[in-house]
Amino acid sequence: MSTTVISAKVAADMQSASWIREMFERGRRLKAEYGPENVHDFTLGNPNADPPEEFFEAILAVAAERRPELHRYMPNAGFEETRAAVARFLVREYGPALDGAMVVMTTGAAGGMNVTMRAICNPGDEVIILAPFFPEYRFYVEQAQGIPVIVQTDQDFQPDIAAIERAITPRTRAIIINSPNNPTGAVYTEQRCRELADLLCRHDSEQHPIYAVLDDPYRRIVYDLKRCPSLVDYYPRTILVSSYSKDLSIAGERAGYVALPASLPHRELIFSAMAMLNRTLGFVNAPALMQRVIARCADRLCDVNFYRQNRDLLCNALREYGYELTTPGGAFYAFPRTPLADDVEFVNLLLKERILVVPGRGFGRPGHMRVSYCVDRQTIERGLPGFRRALEAVR
Repeated sequence: MSTTVISAKVAADMQSASWIREMFERGRRLKAEYGPENVHDFTLGNPNADPPEEFFEAILAVAAERRPELHRYMPNAGFEETRAAVARFLVREYGPALDGAMVVMTTGAAGGMNVTMRAICNPGDEVIILAPFFPEYRFYVEQAQGIPVIVQTDQDFQPDIAAIERAITPRTRAIIINSPNNPTGAVYTEQRCRELADLLCRHDSEQHPIYAVLDDPYRRIVYDLKRCPSLVDYYPRTILVSSYSKDLSIAGERAGYVALPASLPHRELIFSAMAMLNRTLGFVNAPALMQRVIARCADRLCDVNFYRQNRDLLCNALREYGYELTTPGGAFYAFPRTPLADDVEFVNLLLKERILVVPGRGFGRPGHMRVSYCVDRQTIERGLPGFRRALEAVR
């Protein structure tokens, strides 16, 4: 690829583009050749549960308000009433004292992560990322001139405390925590959150602060627990980043936020930095119309049971066939081990069955594959025989 007309760094990133998109493009070609109903696509984490009825009611109510001023510019952090509504929800969900002044509305969680990384990172600062991980974390860190430091989780996809401690250096600035996790569906245990908080507290200082950045869009998509354990309960220097993409199943609306708990040192200064970055990075904030909708349904939730039924159908069948996998406790992904050491080779075998999944190496853990079950139930039912045949072919 020529680097004479675009940034050399961007050109290199394009060469190592996300495996998710690569598999999606292969699927698009297969669907054109064989018909969509004959291709079983488990690649994208595109929420497909029905949004709650309150969301649609809020859209109708907001659209009926003929007040032009509500469509003009607003504070960089977003509408005060929206931030206050999100804060009230967060108090009920997480517990720590939050108020509307310390919530920043962002263009999705991706916008929130970029704003956060830019607010806290100096050039050359290191940010620990736990693998398997959402591939775009690396770009978020590098765009803030930080250095990603990849640390593998244990065999159950829980944080490996000893490995994280070995990775901490005087340049460590943050660690990104994603639980429930994409791509594994793992929910970090209460005990592991306590241990990680203890570790960070030992290394954190005013001279060398270490932030825990919680990327939490899947927090409420859990199946076997009433409440997802969180580092925010145990570690003061925590920043919450999330969105309503999964809670309300409205990913395309790009309604996200960053919240700064009362325990966070210097949170007023951090808030001011984020409000400025929200504008100067070009995101500004979540669109006005959707902010006003969120203000009316900030605590609502889509039908999680839809994902639970899909999880059970998929995972029970794969385990019965002989796949090795840990049952996901949240999100909407399974991450089974591939029966071949080369995960790409096995993913290509599945392609012959017109099944599309994403190789684990795209998430920093080769030898696995991500199977997204936020799909129609019929997609799972039609795809399962192909999963069985592919496994039998390599035995």
